[in-house]
Amino acid sequence: MGREDKSTWKSNYFLKLINLLDEYPKFFIVGADNVGSNQMQQIRIALRGTAEVLMGKNTMMRKAIRGHLDSNPALEKVLPHIVDNIGFVFTKADLVEVRDKLLSNKKPASAKAGALAPIDVFVPAMNTGLGPEKTSFFQALQIATKITRGTIEILNEVHIIKKDEKVGASEATLLGMLNIHPFAYGLQILQVYDNGSIFHPSVLDITDDDIRKRFCEGAAIVTMTCLGIGYPT
Repeated sequence: MGREDKSTWKSNYFLKLINLLDEYPKFFIVGADNVGSNQMQQIRIALRGTAEVLMGKNTMMRKAIRGHLDSNPALEKVLPHIVDNIGFVFTKADLVEVRDKLLSNKKPASAKAGALAPIDVFVPAMNTGLGPEKTSFFQALQIATKITRGTIEILNEVHIIKKDEKVGASEATLLGMLNIHPFAYGLQILQVYDNGSIFHPSVLDITDDDIRKRFCEGAAIVTMTCLGIGYPT
């Protein structure tokens, strides 16, 4: 790619990002680790007509946003979150609806040695279908087994991988032998931007009942405090 072509491509990218920031009042900041090009295309298709996905280099995203702060100062809150492998999902639709579509587009994946486990992984008590010659492998992992009709049976559920710990080579090999794909990867929602406010995606699950409950709890605390100090409310 020539220098002029690259410069034109960058200019077009900046223009596209700025236009999206102007057009859409809401967007998700998403992590894209372990998401391949085919899966990304499937996600784009699933969101068609509802949301638009834009990936890119962090340096270019920051530069485009910094250059647009005069028009939209609230976007400065986004800058600290542009780290690692991230992108944007822009929408005008209901945030919960788009969130659910994103979460439903996950792809089962094998456990790879050296990768950080996003969840705890358990191997159930089961007949593995593996021959007795593999017994020593299970013993090395301290997994209790017995031979049933010529195949290895795991006697108890085993907590084989802990969340946020690196996957060991032996654990990854065992899960592969058992044809267990414990992980599911897709775009991970890291932050939500909504009309100038930025917040954690867990806020989307707060209901009106939750708000009323917390208000009542707060009112009760104020009442008890006032009674305790002899100050009527």
